[in-house]
Amino acid sequence: MKVTLIEGTLFSVLILLEAISYVVLPDEGSPGYSLRDSFGSLSLGGGSFLIGFALQALLFEMFVLGYDVSPFRIGESAWALIVLLVLNDFRFYWVHRANHKVRILWASHVNHHSSQRFNFTTALRQSWTVDITDPLALPLAFLGFSPTMLLTVFIISNLYQFPIHTRRIPRLWGPIEFALNTPTHHRVHHASNPQYIDKNFGGIFILWDRIFGTFAAEVEPVVYGVGRDVDTYNVLKLAFHEYGSIAADLRRFRSLRCRLGILFLSPAWSSRLISTVPK
Repeated sequence: MKVTLIEGTLFSVLILLEAISYVVLPDEGSPGYSLRDSFGSLSLGGGSFLIGFALQALLFEMFVLGYDVSPFRIGESAWALIVLLVLNDFRFYWVHRANHKVRILWASHVNHHSSQRFNFTTALRQSWTVDITDPLALPLAFLGFSPTMLLTVFIISNLYQFPIHTRRIPRLWGPIEFALNTPTHHRVHHASNPQYIDKNFGGIFILWDRIFGTFAAEVEPVVYGVGRDVDTYNVLKLAFHEYGSIAADLRRFRSLRCRLGILFLSPAWSSRLISTVPK
């Protein structure tokens, strides 16, 4: 989720309002905000904004190239925007799922899950490294959707996903919860509880998770973070720590099979492999 200047301004206002809400209506289960944790999240978000801003023009040119060579022209009607929104979210589901299931991709995505708190600043914990999510929208340009529409859909997706990073919004009306990704569904996604791990990958729609068997409802209280929590607020360590862990694990094994598994299989597979090494 790369953030534009307009989005950043809106997000700043929402963060301030949420922080005030914890002062006015304290939550006994969580203080909501921590200065050091929020600073880590905002620092990651700031770095991601600068990197994303630099790559935005390149990404747009990729879409222009794909659109120019496509024999199709979808047009920019309202129905086309809705269709593109659904197709893009379907793409997002699978790329997001891959980010959790392929360790070298997880190294880029893990910082988004590294906070043991869950508030609007958590949404800004974004990767400083190559994100395959946006370039993999190129096939949509080949289908005839214009670059302007693609960037519009990205902005809509970013705007939608920001406010679901909160503990302040309870479960919503049933039909909404059934079809859309909501704060209760996304709290599950950020959980480290065993039954919640690798669940609820959808961006806007939770229907993909229901269809493909990765849905879990929020039943027991959520414990936030990852299995091996990063006990630091150093922004460089937050951004790159998993790459260091991968390098260390690669040095442990000479086998090509093990090394390929460490890179391209799941983080859980790596953990099981490492557990077989005598201490």
